[in-house]
Amino acid sequence: MRRAEAALATVVALLLLASGCAAGLTTPPAAPQATLETTAAERQILVVPSSSHPAVVEGLARDLVAFAGLDLLASWEMVSLGAPCFVLAAPAAADREKLVRRLRQDRRVALAQPVELHRTLGAPWNDTYAPLQTSLEPLGLAAAHAWATGAGVRVAVVDTGVDLSHPDLEGRVVLARSFAPSGHPSFTEDIHGTAVAGVMAARAGNGIGIVGVAPGAELIALKACWPERPGDRQAVCDSYSLARALDFALSQVPRILNLSLGGPPDPLLSRFLARAEELGILAVAAADSSAPFPASLPTVLGISGPSPPVAAAARLAATSDELLTTGPRGGYDFFSGSSFAAAQASGVAALLLEARPSLSPAELRSLLVAGARRAGTADVLPLLHACGALAAALGADACAAPPGPR
Repeated sequence: MRRAEAALATVVALLLLASGCAAGLTTPPAAPQATLETTAAERQILVVPSSSHPAVVEGLARDLVAFAGLDLLASWEMVSLGAPCFVLAAPAAADREKLVRRLRQDRRVALAQPVELHRTLGAPWNDTYAPLQTSLEPLGLAAAHAWATGAGVRVAVVDTGVDLSHPDLEGRVVLARSFAPSGHPSFTEDIHGTAVAGVMAARAGNGIGIVGVAPGAELIALKACWPERPGDRQAVCDSYSLARALDFALSQVPRILNLSLGGPPDPLLSRFLARAEELGILAVAAADSSAPFPASLPTVLGISGPSPPVAAAARLAATSDELLTTGPRGGYDFFSGSSFAAAQASGVAALLLEARPSLSPAELRSLLVAGARRAGTADVLPLLHACGALAAALGADACAAPPGPR
């Protein structure tokens, strides 16, 4: 270690000489106060001397007495490389890159570089079934969640009921109402709405289950549809139940309205959805060729699955086959269909609204499409991409350079 310590002093003297900090001193500088833990990485420099021979070290060490300005933060002997290595802190006002370039020009330095930051690339979730969620990678969700989780963004889900006590949904639903006919009293036992809610906002990082696209979003669960038979995955709605649910939804002024459903054109419902646009609420709907409405409305963002045939009303596609999501009684199951493509788009919109709360519905639609095109396309339609949309919204490469853990 004596050789390493001597080499450390040598390198510091060399770095100070290169930066031209001061000259003419005849006494050593005071002990540095900075430490590795208290010094920003942006000021740190790694240096490996070209030789640790005692004679070379002693000769260079004499230079250290006359200079001051850098702090020595750490040193160790790199056993596998047979050389010492040092971490130094450049002065706060110094040009670190310039210091490094000067060091690299000196024959007494084998390596000089800034201390760089690196990040793990694994998924940031510990949720048990996350590896089975085929939609996470196509969405670029791991990178997107470093920027936003949809925290505080309210989404009205007009669907069937939702299992409010599901461990992956508990606390995610802030308001629940039923507008279904009295002969359909079930709510927490309903399948479709529970599955849609899980795709959109299942808790992330709780050690169980799945990851929602926007796990920080707040859901308003409005039952306007009901299964025709107990246990059915699909459900039906009518103009009256949907109108009542939409009327209530607009009174709550959520930021997003999710309609994982479709049917024939409906003038009354069209009026509600036009009013949603006026109130600054983005409407997202499942797009299906056999049931074009409401995805066909110009102010509604229609989402389909990625494979042909796709509905003419669809502007985007999202993974929609065999998606693992939440089910009643705390369960999980695989579901397919454009209902779940729409739920993903609503989730990505929630991420955008957390990042930029002032976005209008038109701006959200534009950014979702731009983000999909930025990240690549599916076979027929641009494929929804969460960090691509965030990159378009923030003017940053949200997929390659997340700001750090949230």
